[in-house]
Amino acid sequence: MPRRQRISRRVLLPDARFNNRVVAKFINSLMRGGKKALAERIMYTALESVEGRTRRPGLEVFEQAMRNATPVIEVKPRRVGGATYQVPVEIKGDRRMSLAMRWLIASARARTGKTMADKLAGEILDAFHGQGATVKKRDDTHRMADANKAFAHYKW
Repeated sequence: MPRRQRISRRVLLPDARFNNRVVAKFINSLMRGGKKALAERIMYTALESVEGRTRRPGLEVFEQAMRNATPVIEVKPRRVGGATYQVPVEIKGDRRMSLAMRWLIASARARTGKTMADKLAGEILDAFHGQGATVKKRDDTHRMADANKAFAHYKW
């Protein structure tokens, strides 16, 4: 972290099809080895598949899935007098979004299925319905923070 100047955040251009910055960020997170065209194809195919299964706009389903997967609070280790406490802290906006994306992608990669687009579509649908590995991860994070509420006064 710099001591003098604030870090200037790069402005991310919205994606081509939906003109949405969140989708563009998700595509960048999904991308491996610089293969952006492949990541875009996977994402758009998954959204089309979701559209076909739910008969609702794919972008709307994706945004609801992201809201359902987004954590509000997490625990951070804080060392106080030789003991390490898990202190619950609120998550800032950018980190919330990136955690939700990371969890969605990791859960989709861990699923069994034929193609990555199918696995991603399945995970987005599960998150949309409030179930699946991503939402479970969010709930576990919230449960951990709730269990350690007694150490909230160690917040810095």
